[in-house]
Amino acid sequence: MLRFKFYRANFKAKEMRNYIYICLSLIAMTSCKKEFLDRYPQTAISPQLYFKTESDLNLYVNGMLSKRGTSIYVNSDEQSTDDYATTGNVRMKNMLSGNISPDNTPSFWGWSTLRNINYFLDNYSSANASADIKNHYAGLARYYRALFYMDKVKVYSNVPWYSHAIEASDSASLYKASDPRTLIIDSIFKDLDFAANNVKESVPTGTPGLWAVKTMYARLALHEGTYRKYHSELSLQSTATRFLDLAKSQANDIIASGKFSLTPNYGDLFVSQDLNANKEVILNTIYDVAKQSGSDINSVVSANYEQSPSRDLVQEYLMADGSRFTSIPNYQQTLYVDEFKNRDPRIYVAFMAPGFVRLPATTPLVPLLSAGFTGYYQKKGYQNSVDPNIRGGADVPELRYAEVLLTYAEASAELGTLTQADIDKSVSLLRTRAGIPTLSMATANANPDPVLANKFPDVTGANKGVILEIRREKRVEFAFEGRRYDDLMRWNGGKVFEQYPKGMYFSGLGQYDLTGDNIPDIILISRAATIPPVDQRIKNSLGVTLVYYRIGTFGQSGSIPLENGETGGAIVTGVAPRTFVAPKYYYFPIPVSQTTQNPKLQQPYGWE
Repeated sequence: MLRFKFYRANFKAKEMRNYIYICLSLIAMTSCKKEFLDRYPQTAISPQLYFKTESDLNLYVNGMLSKRGTSIYVNSDEQSTDDYATTGNVRMKNMLSGNISPDNTPSFWGWSTLRNINYFLDNYSSANASADIKNHYAGLARYYRALFYMDKVKVYSNVPWYSHAIEASDSASLYKASDPRTLIIDSIFKDLDFAANNVKESVPTGTPGLWAVKTMYARLALHEGTYRKYHSELSLQSTATRFLDLAKSQANDIIASGKFSLTPNYGDLFVSQDLNANKEVILNTIYDVAKQSGSDINSVVSANYEQSPSRDLVQEYLMADGSRFTSIPNYQQTLYVDEFKNRDPRIYVAFMAPGFVRLPATTPLVPLLSAGFTGYYQKKGYQNSVDPNIRGGADVPELRYAEVLLTYAEASAELGTLTQADIDKSVSLLRTRAGIPTLSMATANANPDPVLANKFPDVTGANKGVILEIRREKRVEFAFEGRRYDDLMRWNGGKVFEQYPKGMYFSGLGQYDLTGDNIPDIILISRAATIPPVDQRIKNSLGVTLVYYRIGTFGQSGSIPLENGETGGAIVTGVAPRTFVAPKYYYFPIPVSQTTQNPKLQQPYGWE
């Protein structure tokens, strides 16, 4: 019943939001057509007529709700990372190709959402409701404002801060210079402080309450703390500790509450039709086809549709005994089937591993090889069913307790306060849930992973090894959940973006098993050879005709590109040089249309 009430209320909220937001639009010059509004400015709803009851506050604030939902599994930013290869037109790939400038930059400069938030905060106090009720909704609005501004900081660093709705006639405010990052961040955390002290714990299903606010508070504090620590262009390294302390404190509050725990089966988080009662899920995105809220993305995550998982991600998962896959001699020459043997079980939740049967088929999936793709298939986000209600009805764990545990561990490690007891109540719980050995701080620091150390050379000091292991844990635990891009950016990991993701490894021409039954499924032939007619093709011992592929090098049409062509190597997804220019590429330029209108705006680092 709660689920149904939320959908009905959310529909009404969105309907009201759309009406209100049209009326509030800063640039709208046509009037809202309700008669009672004709007596008031055409770009605003009168607070005397609307903000009167708790119901009004609830409808307006619920209209601000915006969650990622299933888009976490197909996030375009993630396609730029070392987790994915992509044929899509994504922003970081364009940046690395030198195709971004103030003249053609993707625009993240929109401000209408902020005006809607600030209009509420300017007027909510007149409602006939108790102070704690009004503060609850104000806390949610300030929470949304914090999220809005953090997104702006991530892109531009310095932006104008507006704490009130600005009228079209206020040219001084509309055309002001950007405020410094320090002012914006301080204002963000004042909003988060207010939200954490006033948002109620009990809220409608699927909407953020106290613990969601504190989870995001911890996430944003960790982001800013590590960003300041690893980004020397800001000259704010000495202030990083403040935010790392906040991240640790907020995460610890959630842990100490005792209200959350890890669900026993990791895979259940991504196939459940109802996560509302799940103790790990702090904020749930509800999908239900019967209530017109379904989201079926099976075709996107399961085949060659713009994005495909990388071999680098496969290699970062530990072995089932806790040892490193990358410590195996000649690990780069491991064949596809062998890559998935005796691994951290979370890999089988994220990937369609050899032997996976994709319904309605009754036999194991034979991955399709195609130029530009890696050959690996994403499983997380995929619903293995032919029932459209199941495919479109799986809930999405928007925020979950696992993130809180990793935030606590990472903040503690970066602060230098981490103990084995801290690891045992955070990272080790995740590894135990996965079924692999727990993390030893002493062992990790005594022998840092050289592969990760090469990827993140900025990590130094006594906790180097354990920080790298926490970063591994974050990548593995949240693979394909939309967290990698932000992590690489805050860790100063820009050089990672320079490497094209690679795909499956093949030792050369010949027959290969891709299902794990020791029976070949495909055959690689020379690019110079001709694929024979169907009736002349080789069949395996099961009587199944092998799939033929011609092999070449990158750029040769009609073939699958391997590193060394016919003599083998990993599948190649790109070869054009990529250069990550630091610190410039950690930011995006302000569109020239904006700087032309407002010359006071200054481009971020390197874009001047």
